[in-house]
Amino acid sequence: MKRLLACLLLILPLGTHAAARGTGDLGLFIERASGSVQIVETSTNTSIGRVDGLGDLSHASVVYSRDERYAYVFGRDGGLSKIDILKAEISKRKLQSGNSIGGAISQDGRLVAVSNYKPGGVKVFDADSLELVADIPATYGDGQKRSKVIGLVDAPESKFVFALWDAGEIWVLDMSDRKQPKILKFKGIGRNPYDALITGDGRYYIAGLFGEDGMAMLDLWNLSIGVKRILPNYGKGTQKLPVYKMPHLEGWAVAGNLAFVPAVGSHEVLVIDMQSWQQAGRIKVHGQPIFVMARPDGRQVWVNFAIPDNDTIQVIDTQSLAVIKELKPGKGVLHMEFEPRGEEVWMSVRDENRVEVYDTRSFERKSSITATKPSGIFFTARAHRIGL
Repeated sequence: MKRLLACLLLILPLGTHAAARGTGDLGLFIERASGSVQIVETSTNTSIGRVDGLGDLSHASVVYSRDERYAYVFGRDGGLSKIDILKAEISKRKLQSGNSIGGAISQDGRLVAVSNYKPGGVKVFDADSLELVADIPATYGDGQKRSKVIGLVDAPESKFVFALWDAGEIWVLDMSDRKQPKILKFKGIGRNPYDALITGDGRYYIAGLFGEDGMAMLDLWNLSIGVKRILPNYGKGTQKLPVYKMPHLEGWAVAGNLAFVPAVGSHEVLVIDMQSWQQAGRIKVHGQPIFVMARPDGRQVWVNFAIPDNDTIQVIDTQSLAVIKELKPGKGVLHMEFEPRGEEVWMSVRDENRVEVYDTRSFERKSSITATKPSGIFFTARAHRIGL
C-alpha cells in the first residue's frame, strides 16, 4: 500500500500541470513606447503573452536565468525587472538607479549585475531575490568623480567586465566571494569607450573608442599583459561623416578566424583577422551599420543601419565577402535576432509597429507580429552563451 501511495504521489503532479512546457523555443521583444514586452514562441512564430508595467524601455536589454524561465529586463529608468515567462508576469521588480544602460548574469546564474549612468557604477544583485549584493561606484581621478559605465558583460570564473566612458578605463570585477568583491582596474585605455563585447569563448574583452581611433582589447586569460590597442585605423577620428547612431559591438559577427565589425561613421563593415587582430578588409554597405550579426553557422552576416537608411537590411556572404541580398522590411529596423539554429531571423520594424520573421535561406518573409514600437529581441538560447 505504501508503495502504491508513493507512485500515486509521483503521478499526480504531472496531471495537475497539463499545460507545463519547455522554454527552449521562447523569447521576448521589447515594446519601448508602452513599457511592455511580448513573449513569443519560435516554433510557431507567434506571440503568446504580454507583460506590462516595466517602466522606461527606450534602451532596454535582457538576460536569462540558466533554466530559461526568468528574464531580467534592464530599463533605462534604472528599473530591474524579473519576469516569469511561463506565467507572463513580473516576479520581482526594483528601481535600482536613476539611469541604467544594461546588465549581465553571472556564469553560475546566481548574480545579476547592472551598469549605471546615474549614479555611475555597477550594482550586483542576488538573481533569486534581487537583494543587493554589491555596490561598485565608478569613481576616478581624485575619487570624487563618477563615470558612466558601459559595455558590462559576464565573464568566466564569476567575473564581470565593464568600461568607464568618462575615465577611459576597463575594470574586471571578481565576484567569486560575494562578501569580498575584488576589482582590477586598467587605466588609460583610450578616450570614451562607447560599447564593448566579449568573444564567445570568454577570452577577449574589446571596447570601441569614440574619442580616438582604434579599439582597446583585454586578454582575460593573461591579465598581466594589460590592455592592448588594436585596429589603429578604426574609429571616429578619421571619419568625415556625422555619426547618427553609435554602432553596437555586442553583435560582432564571427565566421572562422574572421570577425565582422560595424565601422563608426562610415558606410562600411570591417573585416578583422582574429589571429593577428589586424584589419583584413572593408565591405561597402548601404549606410552606417548598427548591428552586424552572424547567422549561427557563420555562413552569413546580416547588417542593419542608422537613419536615414534604417529601412534596409543587407546580407553578406562570409566566403566571398560580398553583399548577396538586400531587403526592405520597413522603416525603423532596430534589432535582429536569429533563432537558435539560424533557419529564421526576427527583426523589429519600430516605425511600422511590427516584428518580421524571415527565412535565412530563401529570404522570404514567413511571419509578421503586431507590436507597439518594438526594439530589442531576445531569445532564451542566450542563457547558455557568454556575454549575452
